[in-house]
Amino acid sequence: MYKILDGKTTAAEVKAKVAEDVVELKECGVTPGLAVIIVGNDPASRVYVDNKEKDCAQVGIRSTEYALLETTSQEELLSLIHKLNNDPEVDGILCQLPLPLGLDEKTVIGAITPEKDVDCFHPENVGHVMQGDYTFLPCTPAGIMKLLERECVDVSGKHCVVIGRSNIVGKPMAMLMLNASATVTVCHSKTRNLADYTRCADILVSAVGKAGFITADMVKPGSVVIDVGMNRNSQGKLCGDVDFENVAPLCSYITPVPGGVGPMTRAELLVNTVSAAKKRK
Repeated sequence: MYKILDGKTTAAEVKAKVAEDVVELKECGVTPGLAVIIVGNDPASRVYVDNKEKDCAQVGIRSTEYALLETTSQEELLSLIHKLNNDPEVDGILCQLPLPLGLDEKTVIGAITPEKDVDCFHPENVGHVMQGDYTFLPCTPAGIMKLLERECVDVSGKHCVVIGRSNIVGKPMAMLMLNASATVTVCHSKTRNLADYTRCADILVSAVGKAGFITADMVKPGSVVIDVGMNRNSQGKLCGDVDFENVAPLCSYITPVPGGVGPMTRAELLVNTVSAAKKRK
């Protein structure tokens, strides 16, 4: 019988600890502050930003939103980031992605000072993750590792297959698994005979973005399946990359969508913001 890796419950535990840390910081005269930049009116981005602001309010972090028009120029956006970099009351800066056409994400991410890069996208912070001497961790991979730790899933020596090579999930996920002594295979859109790899996975992490992409014949019995996908099926229902109904009976552990990885990603953003505030203290 499979067991659900419950992101909602684990995220609530993480947020409770963050709230305790915030109280201690405020007693020392430090109120953690997060600056959230959103450019344009992408509906999904709007939902994400609203949820992050609610999370901050729950744990006592001061969240300030900077909503910019879709016509905002690169120079205007970089000027705002420079201002926030130099604001001593701002511990973390989050620029919601994707950005509208005409704005260079790589340049924008690189403009955020590493000490305030709570998404952990800056090249300097990425390098620290590679070396294993990080201050921040990318939120989604960090949340996944915490889900596994909570259920005492031993990663060491296991074969982890990551599907997806994005800078946000796939690559850092592989690095965290390597740091935890897993053997890692990274697959992607050019991988031939994908199922040959996934059927060998003790831990399978899918970050593809295609509803029902992972089917039962692609999964090793007894494996742990982590679904990072956030999709809509033909009926408009929120679902992940994994055909949950048919895959779950084969697993030892599996994450649901929604209620799996998503809440953990948001919780880890709070962890990073508080970490930045502790360094300011």
